[in-house]
Amino acid sequence: MLKVVVLVSGGGTNLQALIDAGKCGTITNAQIIGVISNNKNAFALERAKQNNIPAYVVSPKDYDSREIFNDALLNKIDELQPDLIVLAGFLVVIPEQMIQRYRNQIINIHPSLIPSFCGTGFYGLKVHEAALERGVKVVGATVHFVDEGTDTGPIILQKAVEVQPGDTPKTLQKRVMEEAEWKILPKAVDLIANGKVSVKDGLVAIDTAQR
Repeated sequence: MLKVVVLVSGGGTNLQALIDAGKCGTITNAQIIGVISNNKNAFALERAKQNNIPAYVVSPKDYDSREIFNDALLNKIDELQPDLIVLAGFLVVIPEQMIQRYRNQIINIHPSLIPSFCGTGFYGLKVHEAALERGVKVVGATVHFVDEGTDTGPIILQKAVEVQPGDTPKTLQKRVMEEAEWKILPKAVDLIANGKVSVKDGLVAIDTAQR
């Protein structure tokens, strides 16, 4: 059973997608053993409690320096001993020490088709604002492993979503969540939980054989 810890900062819709996928059997051989947020007011914490998942707050505001916070975050994760860490809208820079310790065990969901509209400054609505300003016709979401760069780790899954006439950043964000993020994040966790994902030379290979 793959032990999963989910890191969140806000509403936790992707966390909810993972919880729902586990309940309906879309994700197998995995269990969410903890949710950590940097924001004590994140609704994601309430989602965790409603589903009897241990929830923790580790906030930079509670520590005198970013270094001390990084140590506290890593200590909490080490305490939980996860097999997989899922960044589901976690708006905190992951400490390099954590990336090194959990190499190819941290995944992130990003609301664009990487390498488009990614990197420093591209998060949340800003991604969709930039996509609409550029006039692209297709957007989407990407699940990738986390490395020392920003949105630069090996790509696991991507799903495209068409831009519709009259889209606003908010309507586009909602459609990308519903049609892409909430589908490929649970799928990625299921693939990893069942030993279907491997990384070699910075590229992901997925075993498509039936289990």
